[in-house]
Amino acid sequence: MKLGLFTSAFPTLSLQETAAWAAQNSFETLEIACWPREKAERRYAGVAHIDVADLTVAKAKELRDMLAGYDLGISALGYYPNPLHPDLAHRNRVIGHLKQVMLAAEMLEVPIVGTFIGKDKNKTVPENLEEYAKVWPPIVKFAKEHGIKIAIENCPMLFSYDEWPGGNNLASTPYIWRKMWEVIPDEHFGLNLDPSHLVLQMIDYERVVREFKERIFHVHAKDLKIDREGLYQHGVLSQGMGWQVPRLPGLGDMQWDKFFAALYAAGYDGVVSIEHEDRSFEKSIDLVQRGFLLSRDVLRPYIK
Repeated sequence: MKLGLFTSAFPTLSLQETAAWAAQNSFETLEIACWPREKAERRYAGVAHIDVADLTVAKAKELRDMLAGYDLGISALGYYPNPLHPDLAHRNRVIGHLKQVMLAAEMLEVPIVGTFIGKDKNKTVPENLEEYAKVWPPIVKFAKEHGIKIAIENCPMLFSYDEWPGGNNLASTPYIWRKMWEVIPDEHFGLNLDPSHLVLQMIDYERVVREFKERIFHVHAKDLKIDREGLYQHGVLSQGMGWQVPRLPGLGDMQWDKFFAALYAAGYDGVVSIEHEDRSFEKSIDLVQRGFLLSRDVLRPYIK
């Protein structure tokens, strides 16, 4: 395995500045944020360390050479929008950009693009699966034509009442993944597995790794703390409102030894990319960097 980080936590640094710091601190890969260069819709979105709309083959080679100079690889390009958004104009815009990210990955010789399935938060899971069956087959076909694997992150995207009641990403549970792959059984279509979202849902992440090992293309390392007082006050039917606290690896309820044991047993030999969404470590660049270093030191003993 290799240890990397997702660059979205460094919105004020250039890709080269981020790469220099990552290399200096013993990271091996970058998952590079590739949102459109426009106003962010939410935290950790809107970061564009590569402007995919302006990328050419020559610029892609320059980027590869720059990163190689730091002995860094690219684990994936990351863009996490809502391709099932109920506003069709919004939906078409983000799908168009997602395809540009795939074309950029092809130019950069990066095999994986991380993203979301999306969801209409006001519709049921069966209704969203019906819409998914219309929207996603052409997207996966496009990825396959360009030699790209799509790694879907399993975040429910339900952190606030703005995303209530259903969240903005369908692909959050084993049942739904199976339904997705029944519709699109393509080997280019798998998971960017983030176990913290399984902690929230009380889903056995060791079993998930065992059962879906063939579909795990990429791994996000993020932790989650369940605030027991908040859970007592709000209850599980609040779907995390008032009691889910995203944390850096080592500061939450994840048992990383068990998770990595499951990954090794499953034969996973890819990248583990630290995703930084911890409010306690985001008020300054120094704090963000401290958070990544803390996470590095927690995870490094498991990654050889």
